[in-house]
Amino acid sequence: MKRILFAMAAAATVSTVFAAEPEAIKRIDESAKVLDEVMSAPDKGIPRDLFDKAKCVAIVPGVKRAGFIVGAKYGKGVLTCRDAKYGWTGPSTVRIEGGNFGLQIGGGETDVVLMVMNERGMEKLMKSQFTIGGDASAMAGPVGRSAEAQTDAYMRAEILSYSRARGAFAGISIDGATLRTDDDDNTKIYGRRVSHEDILTGKIAPPAAAKPLYVALKAVPPEPGAPTRAREKEK
Repeated sequence: MKRILFAMAAAATVSTVFAAEPEAIKRIDESAKVLDEVMSAPDKGIPRDLFDKAKCVAIVPGVKRAGFIVGAKYGKGVLTCRDAKYGWTGPSTVRIEGGNFGLQIGGGETDVVLMVMNERGMEKLMKSQFTIGGDASAMAGPVGRSAEAQTDAYMRAEILSYSRARGAFAGISIDGATLRTDDDDNTKIYGRRVSHEDILTGKIAPPAAAKPLYVALKAVPPEPGAPTRAREKEK
């Protein structure tokens, strides 16, 4: 009888541990899943040649919105940048709030992916808060296998934005949305107080919880025939 009670208590303890996993950690898994699903359909996802040129990537699963075309929007996700040592930096939690999400119609939730395409955009990401379309220029990104013919035009934008709603993935204009860091969630991920900039510049070692995200990032194949980046080899 004692053995049975001990087994039940142990099982309850394990269940409590798993149930107590911080939302900040679960969000990394959700973001990894969104990226993996988006990139698994090359004809309907982000062009691989553009992704290979991106300096940073933000994935915000389940951005909530309400109303017709214009309404309140908010969500949390993760942001990571390319890094010479780790391939990609550890994830920093970000919040997206407000703004006009193009022609997204109706209520519900939308997955949002943002790609930062140049050093100017990357520098602005280091701020604790900035406005998309205001502090950083942005445009709806192209969808398909390749964007080679239009790469120059898209590279001039600091941010390319995408959304997925009800299974449909498309480039989307996000004007006036604010992207800000969530230091409390980053503390839960890293186990101590760390700065957004230190995370994104590779000064903080990536946490074990980021593994699913790295798997998804690695799963994004390079353009056929393109040389492998030296930084990816270091991984």
